[in-house]
Amino acid sequence: MALSLSLSAAPVMAAEELPPLRAMEMSRQLFAAGQASRDPLMMAAAAQLRKGVSLEEVARSGGEGEAISGEAPMGWEAMLDAARDAAGEDEAMLSVIEDIRVAGTKGVSTGPVYSISRLAAKKTDTYPPLPYDGGKYAEVYVEGGGDSDLNLYVYDAKGRLVCSDTDISDVAYCGWRPATSEKFTVKVENKGAGTNRYSLMTN
Repeated sequence: MALSLSLSAAPVMAAEELPPLRAMEMSRQLFAAGQASRDPLMMAAAAQLRKGVSLEEVARSGGEGEAISGEAPMGWEAMLDAARDAAGEDEAMLSVIEDIRVAGTKGVSTGPVYSISRLAAKKTDTYPPLPYDGGKYAEVYVEGGGDSDLNLYVYDAKGRLVCSDTDISDVAYCGWRPATSEKFTVKVENKGAGTNRYSLMTN
């Protein structure tokens, strides 16, 4: 499988070339596409991308949702397991998957942080203002458990909307560059009919 072998020789995408939480979003989308088409190469590429991002769990601060402990966002290991199952007896693809599994990572020890929450249907989770440095790229990423539509909104200190992601999925990403150091308010809205568990990640 020439395409599979090309993944082994040169990564399809490298997380260090992207803002880390954009890499997380892209890996989730790529993995979902791979699952839908039962394509082990796409799932393996998603795992490789996610493996390059180091995350640290922190205690949730404020908000209306229920904090959950010990349930991390979907890991690259689970993505690779799914890719292996989809690969069947394709030895070339299985070799690529194993190469990704054993390869070292370049993630830094002080990467983005995440917390896990559970949010009821038709509710909005509003976080206390979070500080971001002026001139530096800021990111917020929400990854749900697949149970309902989640929307993301970011407001500046004056209450102005600076970024939003309101598509019909439970994956949402906002990236912006503050002109000055200030605090921004993050809101997560559950538009669905059921409770959803989600990870909120930020740099």
